[in-house]
Amino acid sequence: MSDPTPKVLSTQDCLVAIMIAVSASDENIRTAELMKIQAAVNHLPVFADYDIDRMQRMSQIVFDLFEQEDGLDALFGLIRDNLPERLFETAYALACDVAAADGRLAEPELRLLEEIRYELNIDRLHAAAIERGARARHMT
Repeated sequence: MSDPTPKVLSTQDCLVAIMIAVSASDENIRTAELMKIQAAVNHLPVFADYDIDRMQRMSQIVFDLFEQEDGLDALFGLIRDNLPERLFETAYALACDVAAADGRLAEPELRLLEEIRYELNIDRLHAAAIERGARARHMT
């Protein structure tokens, strides 16, 4: 069987993959989460030159990896290999925004956010500030 993942992901591919992974982590991709991902890709400067058609490909890669036993480890390997360290906090902030988009945080989302913090070596204080910002932005 051939490897479903490309050899190199763009910076933006990595950010999209993290957002999709958070949305899919509870096995229920909600409309609010999809809208948050779409808004981020449409409006944030980091996505200025991103080919939006790649989002479908990234979704499929994430779904394929989630079906594999060590898929999450593989996803983090791809992200660490292809996402510049200067954007690790950006990736975590985007993940928090997607998780908070529907107004509730399911246990699988919380576990994945914890794993992202660990894998991307996000400082605890910085993570708390990012999480607080996401919570404040998504209050009703």
